[in-house]
Amino acid sequence: MVTKLINIKKLKWGIVGLGRFTENTFLPSLQHLGKSKAVSVCSHNLNRAKSISSKFGIPFFFDNYDEFLKSDIDVVYIASVNSDHYEQAIKAAKAGKHIFCEKPLALNSQQAEEMVNVAKENNVLFAVNYIHNFHPLTIKAKELINTLKLGKIVSIQANFNIDFPPDSNFRFIKAKSGGGALRDLGTHMINLLRYFGGEISEIDGFIDNIVYQSEVEDFASAIVKFQNGGYGYFNVSYNTKKAFNRLEIICHRGSIEIDNLMGRKIIGTKLSIIIDGEAKKSFRKGGNKMLFALRSVQDSFLFNRKPLVTGYDGFVNMKLMEELERKCQSKMK
Repeated sequence: MVTKLINIKKLKWGIVGLGRFTENTFLPSLQHLGKSKAVSVCSHNLNRAKSISSKFGIPFFFDNYDEFLKSDIDVVYIASVNSDHYEQAIKAAKAGKHIFCEKPLALNSQQAEEMVNVAKENNVLFAVNYIHNFHPLTIKAKELINTLKLGKIVSIQANFNIDFPPDSNFRFIKAKSGGGALRDLGTHMINLLRYFGGEISEIDGFIDNIVYQSEVEDFASAIVKFQNGGYGYFNVSYNTKKAFNRLEIICHRGSIEIDNLMGRKIIGTKLSIIIDGEAKKSFRKGGNKMLFALRSVQDSFLFNRKPLVTGYDGFVNMKLMEELERKCQSKMK
């Protein structure tokens, strides 16, 4: 069995959506994987596709998505604007390609649910790039909670605040993004709350434009109730130049804090643990978060294993964001 796994072929990746993240983060990270190779790229702008193809030595480039899917690929990484995820994922699944999709999964939960169902019907694996879940210290924190040494979870707090003034980026065009700070950053926090606290039974909060005015919100905050007890809180924003972005998990017998998990830069992450009757412990782990995610996803696709973060997770997170948006809109009436 071990010999068979070692001799598995390389995964052949196709990438659709060639923005700055793909160019500066995804493709450089993919090059570090021994069992993966980018063989095809697709953009609505053929010159952009050709440029990325040349820069990274990728054999094929397209401006036609249907032709792109016919190229020799096993996996499609979907990094296009949010409004394109739905059609591209459906077509990829029907073509028998595994899917690694950026978040949020789609513009609404109906689209997200169909994406998940079509992938299942066509026996393809569907992973979502909730990048923070793949960090080794996130996984370590989850293991510590599962041991029950910390006792029952009382509350979880997650903060992710950046400065992102409105510009020509698709995130500020509601028809393409679906929303602002909540859809872009809040979806990460909801996913982390579910990862540690379990399924969420209630959500409420606020969405606002505090500093920057645009079609989408620059701030979102929410409190959630977990089905198994305990509460979670998050706040996210596009309007903060300096912030302490951290995750805190408070339990009956102790607590966990993760610093420098959220953010755009590759910086060291620190996990601190305090348990009643024991000395404080700390762990540090640097490294490329995208590479951590890709290693996990690569193994899932090569060995036909359920991904750590699935399309279904993306669907559930979308439903929770919609519920929060509905409640916030009703408060404004």
